[in-house]
Amino acid sequence: MIIVMSSRATEQDAQHVCDRIKQLGLTPHLSKGTERTIIGVIGDERLIKKEQLSLLPHVESVINILKPYKLASREFRRENTIVDVAGVKIGGNEIVMMAGPCSVESEEQLMSTAQSVKAAGAKLLRGGAYKPRTSPYAFQGLGEDGLKLLARAREKTGMGIVTEVMESAEVDLVADYADMLQVGARNMQNTKLLRSLSKIKKPVLLKRNFSATLNEFLMSAEYLLSGGNDQVVLCERGIRTFVEYTRNTLDLNIVPVVKQLSHLPIIVDPSHGTGRHDLVLPMSRAAIAAGADGLMIEVHPKPAEAFSDGDQSLTPEVFSQLMKEIQAVALAVGRKLG
Repeated sequence: MIIVMSSRATEQDAQHVCDRIKQLGLTPHLSKGTERTIIGVIGDERLIKKEQLSLLPHVESVINILKPYKLASREFRRENTIVDVAGVKIGGNEIVMMAGPCSVESEEQLMSTAQSVKAAGAKLLRGGAYKPRTSPYAFQGLGEDGLKLLARAREKTGMGIVTEVMESAEVDLVADYADMLQVGARNMQNTKLLRSLSKIKKPVLLKRNFSATLNEFLMSAEYLLSGGNDQVVLCERGIRTFVEYTRNTLDLNIVPVVKQLSHLPIIVDPSHGTGRHDLVLPMSRAAIAAGADGLMIEVHPKPAEAFSDGDQSLTPEVFSQLMKEIQAVALAVGRKLG
């Protein structure tokens, strides 16, 4: 349920409505927009009647929300959410590029990649210090040493850092280094991790699980929002289908659908979405045309020697070409690269 307060409503009027919601056994979530104050009602809205709230002073309207997600819905917030990551804004008219290696392997590898992607126009540096792998024998990342290298790369390049956190026990540690914390596909429904991330004051990049429905994806975002963290960016990174010639199937349908149903920004990861470096460029162009707010691209100076995901990593030269190509697409759809 969403309660829209009138333009004449004061803070005391909104607080009165929140107090009434609590008396009815539900939880209020207040959001102040540019023109209206909106109050989301968290809980089973069937327990109350609209009249119990619509007759309160300066309540303009009460809207029942049938979707399981409320705070992530477009009904709760009409304007797009803009997420600020180290001064880079995601969700506006500018398309934001995140690029870097799948895994942080060494200082030389990371610095070389960071400098090249920045020179090409990327605004944020992505890199994995902790790597969830299918095989227990595969490279698992450098851990805190990797985080320290990422922090050093930020000092040298000025780029904000995006890196994955895998466990709730590591949230504070990763947050000390990162500007944006990523929830990987495998952890999209790790509710303990989501609850921990909902308490921090840093942006979260939430990747869609490869078998998750749209509702499940947005409900994971709801965990973050309901806990108090409204700086959430969604990421489509491919789902599993009958297709066997790519690692995953990049579901670009979800981009415009999310734009219709939610106020949260959404970016696309064509590297994981295809698993093939030769498909990253065409799917990047398609993602921008579909309305994505940004891209996450894996770049490595020597993909053949990468510790992980070399098959889907671009060389710096190819990444530079990608930036030129998507610039034209962005202009065609009325946007620009950030």
